[in-house]
Amino acid sequence: MRHDLDHHEGQRVSRRRLIAGVGSIGLAGLLAACGRDSGTVTTSTGQTVSPQATASTSADLAALFGAANTCTLTASTTQGPYYFDADKIRNDIREDRAGTRLRVAIRVQDSEQCGPLANAVVEIWHCDAAGLYSGAEAQSSGASGGGAAPGGNPPGGASGGTPPTGTPPGGGAAPGGGGAGSAADLTPTDDKRYLRGAQVTNADGIVEFTTIWPGWYRGRTTHIHAMVHLGDDRVLTTQMMFDEALNTRVYADAPYAAHTGRDTFNDNDNIFAESMLMKVVEDGDGYLSVINFSVDADQDGT
Repeated sequence: MRHDLDHHEGQRVSRRRLIAGVGSIGLAGLLAACGRDSGTVTTSTGQTVSPQATASTSADLAALFGAANTCTLTASTTQGPYYFDADKIRNDIREDRAGTRLRVAIRVQDSEQCGPLANAVVEIWHCDAAGLYSGAEAQSSGASGGGAAPGGNPPGGASGGTPPTGTPPGGGAAPGGGGAGSAADLTPTDDKRYLRGAQVTNADGIVEFTTIWPGWYRGRTTHIHAMVHLGDDRVLTTQMMFDEALNTRVYADAPYAAHTGRDTFNDNDNIFAESMLMKVVEDGDGYLSVINFSVDADQDGT
């Protein structure tokens, strides 16, 4: 599968029109630009640019979001042990990772006004088909001394075992821990950044990513992490999940089928909630998934 036509690392963001050079601003610069009226920022190359949001909402997304509408405050969950600022402002986050193509569309709304929040920054990150996280391949494979691989057989065919326990390097709870804010940001231990990225919501409050269907690791059901920023504030950290019938269908094919021994599903995951399920439809050679995030924009608890 060719990704080079619509993905240029750190430079081009599909479905976002950015003035030349914006790919070099990184997440901190993007948050600054979205958090002030001028909306301009100086890139690492010295250019002054204006980041613009995800393109206008397509008809297929509008219809799906209409069916998935909710203004109930989205529950916060742990960010897990593998979050860090990857400095990747992009739509296509796949890089070289093989897997079933997945479009992820997220609409961010104000939980009190039930209206879209434009210029919010949304990050997502998740493991690959083998259960590995970029920037933390050693920890997520168990190779750093934290135990056996967190799910099935790691690359190389070694037998899986119990998931790592305790606090991973960089701080944070072990995989699967509940409760918002229970993990600190990771200090990455490798230079990989696949399956991580950030986007800016458009006038409809929507961002869209192209990724692969996430893999799994022991102790957790299939999930994607998400974080919403308004200015310098992290207003929501949560997770997105999938119907088990779809997980089963996807995992029957390569490269997922080589990863065996899955032990945790939606019904025995300690974080799963029905509200975290994405609405999913077939989309060409992959799937399109949508979900609404209703956030406490003014941080008053409602």
